Amino acid sequence: MARAVSTRRKLLTTVFAWLVGLAIFFPILWTILTSFKTEAAAIASPPVWFNFHWTLDNYVTVQNRSNYFRHFSNSVIISVGSTLLGLIIAIPAAWSMAFVPAKRTKDVLMWMLSTKMLPPVGVLVPIYLIFRDLGILDTRIGLVIVLTLINLPIIVWMLYTYFKEIPGEILEAARMDGASLREEIIYVLTPMAIPGMASTVLLNIILAWNEAFWTLNLTAARAAPLTAFIASYSSPEGLFYAKLSAASTMAIAPILIMGWFSQKQLVRGLTFGAVK
Repeated sequence: MARAVSTRRKLLTTVFAWLVGLAIFFPILWTILTSFKTEAAAIASPPVWFNFHWTLDNYVTVQNRSNYFRHFSNSVIISVGSTLLGLIIAIPAAWSMAFVPAKRTKDVLMWMLSTKMLPPVGVLVPIYLIFRDLGILDTRIGLVIVLTLINLPIIVWMLYTYFKEIPGEILEAARMDGASLREEIIYVLTPMAIPGMASTVLLNIILAWNEAFWTLNLTAARAAPLTAFIASYSSPEGLFYAKLSAASTMAIAPILIMGWFSQKQLVRGLTFGAVK
């Protein structure tokens, strides 16, 4: 009896998980399908599912109108650059909080996390003016800096959680063997935390890649990433749904592919534990 109940529960859990997964994936599927439709088929009512004239005209139009590869390279440089800069700052910070905690360490961590609750529009004007005066508006370096700052609390929190799983005795043994602080972090701590750091890197790249508010407000043309590339298809003349869907598909495809091939590493990192 208990075995039958357990089997039924697993079946229901599996069915529920599939339903949730399909509900999450449906907007992506609909966007991809719409990108291959004509504008008339894209706004047809009732909606046309698969029985329509498939065309690549939208992708050709999007590429001819906007330089996709320039926006793509901007997104890669900005997301990877902000991630690397964030790691350089966050690894020493997380190390100190995990292995040399102060009386107010927990308060500092909560304060850092609370900054994520601040509406971005509340600090847009001062940041815009600072960037203007520094001459880094519409530059990649400007976006790297601002995306590093907004994602830094998450990076520190994740690395802090992973570092706490590593026994401090291992680092003490490294010190007794004559390892300096730099060697301790680079050669002892970092290799042990690779799974957790990999998931942190992946998550931060995704967050930076999908960031729209700051990229739309701090760029115009030169440093515009793929989020600005998508927004350019919303015009006073109206929304061109098929072309907008094609632009969206071209923008999300790289990050979807990366996430698909990195899912095992991401799961491993999120369930990371060091020496048991």
